[in-house]
Amino acid sequence: MEISLRGRAAVITGGSKGLGLAMARRFAASGADVAILARGQAALEAAAEEIRAAAREAGTQGRVATVACDVATAGGIQAGHDGAMAALGRIDIVVNNAGISRTGAFETVTDAVWQEDLDLKLFAAIRLTRLVWPQLRERGWGRVINVLNTGAKAPRAGSAPTAVSRAAGLALTKILAGEGAPHGILVNALLVGLIESDQWRRRAEAAGQPLEALLAEMGRGVPLGRVGRAEEFAQTACFLASDAASYITGTAINVDGGSCPIT
Repeated sequence: MEISLRGRAAVITGGSKGLGLAMARRFAASGADVAILARGQAALEAAAEEIRAAAREAGTQGRVATVACDVATAGGIQAGHDGAMAALGRIDIVVNNAGISRTGAFETVTDAVWQEDLDLKLFAAIRLTRLVWPQLRERGWGRVINVLNTGAKAPRAGSAPTAVSRAAGLALTKILAGEGAPHGILVNALLVGLIESDQWRRRAEAAGQPLEALLAEMGRGVPLGRVGRAEEFAQTACFLASDAASYITGTAINVDGGSCPIT
């Protein structure tokens, strides 16, 4: 089945690296115009070249825009939204992807850390979606994808503040799905398990360990026997963003190789 996003415009937070970049490449290769939001302009420009290359290879010619902003702030989200709108003229698909994995023992997590985590992972999604929502409702078509992790369903000891922020994102997904359904706006969450990303590359480098060895070790605990690829995650997101997923809303899909104990 060919998944097409031709004629659609997507904005992706945290789009310069990792899963955000993989989704931007996949969306562009499927014909979408794409705006990526992140803090670093140099990383954004490098990512944009990768996205354009993916589009050329697929024979598509969508626009690629970069907006440097801090999505953890209200002003940054406004700037990101305005920059994406100026470049693309519309937004049909919102991917709330920005975030880092920040965990620790409960008693060690300060108020400042809690607030930073909520600002980046929850309020960024609330603010951007709220800005885009009116045009989605007016057109009667829209997609919102919230990138969370499996801790949103199955939090473990020592997983604060991330698991709490992600669980709140899961509740937000369900609320928006109910409110968006009468207007053709479909809202879903993708829950990340063990997927290849920059954080594992940094961990391998810090330990002086080959990345392949670290990923192989991590993959032994996954039912499928390996760590997932960013491209696999991006393909799932592309499906949810398309007309092919026209009867799917309010779901939280585990992209984790079968690791999460809760479906």
